Amino acid sequence: MLTVVLGLAGALVYGAADFLGGLASRRISALRVTALGALSGVVLLYLGTFVIAGEWSREAVFWGALSGVTGAAAIALLYACLAIGPMSILSPLTAVTSAIVPLTWGLVTGSQLGVIAYPAFALALVAVVLVGFVPSKEAVRPTLAGLTMATISGILIGAFYILIDQTPDDSGLVPLVANRVVNASIMITLIVVMAVVAARRHVRSADAPLAVLDGTHGAPHALAGSPAPGAPGRDGLLRASAAALRGGWRGGLLLAIGCGVLDAIANVIVLIGLRVGDLTVVSVLTALYPAGTILLAALVLRERIATLQWVGLALALAASAMLAAA
Repeated sequence: MLTVVLGLAGALVYGAADFLGGLASRRISALRVTALGALSGVVLLYLGTFVIAGEWSREAVFWGALSGVTGAAAIALLYACLAIGPMSILSPLTAVTSAIVPLTWGLVTGSQLGVIAYPAFALALVAVVLVGFVPSKEAVRPTLAGLTMATISGILIGAFYILIDQTPDDSGLVPLVANRVVNASIMITLIVVMAVVAARRHVRSADAPLAVLDGTHGAPHALAGSPAPGAPGRDGLLRASAAALRGGWRGGLLLAIGCGVLDAIANVIVLIGLRVGDLTVVSVLTALYPAGTILLAALVLRERIATLQWVGLALALAASAMLAAA
């Protein structure tokens, strides 16, 4: 039961981080939001090591740092494939792949689960697709390159969970600090390089390729440069920017920092879930992260939740109940 609660909590907090990131990117650009979110997450996790003590072993740092590398690669591939589109297909593909990889790994390595868990996993995977799907009249058939990048991105996101699951139980938050430092370093370097290249080419929309970039928990989400599945729509974000979040740069900075803090908190929740429970359960439920974003978008920005997304949310609750009883 506790594992299910932690998995769902991680998904909701990841989704909330996406929501704040989406709003912040409309104020100070996705480039700055990404950098600030990464840095604020590093600070929070480091301070957390004084509260949740852990052993700074080579094993903890190694697995944490390696998960940071996979996370950075996953983010790069995600925003590249979503820039190609269509997002309504490629984002759910990434999410469901990110759940299937650790699920498969757990089953192959002998994860012991009740019989009811298997249909629950199937139901949860369907829920992931439905929750993350946003019908679009402009949607086009995905290209082979887009499908390939989305699939590889999902595989790397799934690898993040597997790698973090290898860390010693006595390491506390040490692996997450290593993950965040490595991931943030890679992403900030990439952002600076891309900004320099864009400036040299006199490209006004330098942020466009990075508009689907999240923090650094290894599982990238949408900063809403363009509406991602489950993310606040363009009109809603503009309304929020104009009315609900008056404060210019100051509001954008606070939102970006909040995004990084929530993302780091979600990392901690998932790490605890992995240590007290099962990798397969945590990873599948965490893949429901778009649910947190669409719920906040509906409550705060009054965005409409599509019928298929309501169905997905219902299936997610049903799957969670089944896993809790497994």
